[in-house]
Amino acid sequence: MSHPVAHAGPRPGARRGLDACASPRGTFAVLALDHRQNLRKELHPDAPDVTTYDEMVAFKRAVVRALAPHATGSLLDPEIGAAQCIADGSLPGTAGLLVAVEATGYAGEPTARVSRILPGWSVEQAKRIGASAAKLLVYFHPEAANADAQERFVADVAAECRRHDFALFVEPLGFDPATGGKLTGEARRRCVIETARRLTSAGGDILKAEFPYDVSVTDERAWADACAELDATSRVPWVLLSGGVDDATFERQVAVGCRAGASGVLVGRSVWAPSATMSPVDRDAWLATEGRHRLERLVRLVDELGRPWHSRPNAVTSAPAPGDGWYRAY
Repeated sequence: MSHPVAHAGPRPGARRGLDACASPRGTFAVLALDHRQNLRKELHPDAPDVTTYDEMVAFKRAVVRALAPHATGSLLDPEIGAAQCIADGSLPGTAGLLVAVEATGYAGEPTARVSRILPGWSVEQAKRIGASAAKLLVYFHPEAANADAQERFVADVAAECRRHDFALFVEPLGFDPATGGKLTGEARRRCVIETARRLTSAGGDILKAEFPYDVSVTDERAWADACAELDATSRVPWVLLSGGVDDATFERQVAVGCRAGASGVLVGRSVWAPSATMSPVDRDAWLATEGRHRLERLVRLVDELGRPWHSRPNAVTSAPAPGDGWYRAY
């Protein structure tokens, strides 16, 4: 299935939203904290079910207060993050804000995972809350039985974002379509590359990509080849997600990816995970020092090596410039 990347006329809203989440040069070092079920495990690794709503909100507020001023933007969820951090001022008013639109987890079988919009939530509501852009996580493997349906899902959400002149980050997560388990080695590389080909043709403005190899592959020459292939395949600007790898490994991956053409990162656990099991006092002290230093290193790295998102041929900037009377059809 193929969907041409479509820009229906000028898209000043999407352009402004992406600029709000990027550095002045046009690279992304976005703090990712849209975790929901996974956050329960981070806060209480041995007993996730004891994690309360209030604990999760308090943790997100603490991380956002400490780190959002040093990121180019923040990614939060509608359930326990975005509105809460806006309401109490944890998120600076000048900060770029990405808001997730998907329901956490998936429906269906592990070998044919079905992604969904969060019930009671929508692209329109994400924009109404003051978000700069939407983020859609989609489980995808090109050989899964429901791959075509998942691709249509991305295309539909992308079309809704275009209707509201709203930028969209698409985050595919791969899996083994035979076992439902994790992909490793060359199987992961093939999935990441083919997924980029299919889903960046379906729509969206920025691809939030998994690193093409899992941590068992340590050869940086193989990393560079895979990232170059990803760059050549993606029809839109792309960034790397951290996927929970340690901070040193992620920095190496980011350097390789940015040299290959990535426009930066959306980084979560690689920056803030160690603080999740600390007491509030120790957590806040750690975030203000080591957490901040980890994030600032990534900000400098991507701004030095990353490709500005607006320099890609199929970026939002390739949409027609507004002309005389453009607003009449807007």
